[in-house]
Amino acid sequence: RTDRRRPRFQAPMLMISDRPAEVEDRAIPGHWEGDLIMGAANQSAIATLVERQTRYVLLAHLPHGHAADHVRDALVATIGTLPAHLRRSLTWDQGTEMGAHDKITLAADLPIYFCDPASPWQRGSNENTNGLLRQYFPKGTDLSRHSASHIAAVAVELNGRPRKTLGWETPAERLATLLQN
Repeated sequence: RTDRRRPRFQAPMLMISDRPAEVEDRAIPGHWEGDLIMGAANQSAIATLVERQTRYVLLAHLPHGHAADHVRDALVATIGTLPAHLRRSLTWDQGTEMGAHDKITLAADLPIYFCDPASPWQRGSNENTNGLLRQYFPKGTDLSRHSASHIAAVAVELNGRPRKTLGWETPAERLATLLQN
């Protein structure tokens, strides 16, 4: 019964319907989509972030698990590498790994919006990227055995792949253009 449901997280969530209209048309950079790719028996994970305009990928190493505090620390460190103008918003699903979303928002100065339940298409760029990442990290493998440097090398390779949706430019080229301007 809907009147007996408890909120998923202690801190209130911002829903995708509350997200600014500028996010939808991809005209302004700095809006990200995020998720976890899970390893064997859901015991290991890698956090994935995809910038909506450029399709640039950032991967966060989670060697100690994917509990909310581990994800918080990894995302804050990863997002902290970005210039302020590329930290406008993050859209994520309602997984328990985001239990510390309010702390991420405060530490990274980044509002986090949540998709509706069972609606992966609301983060389409991220879902597509996670499919590409499975070429490097097949389902059913232990993702904790990959080092941070290997995960970073995969991100560099993926950002160097031309994309039809970008007019055959690479995400790295698009991001470099943004940073120069």
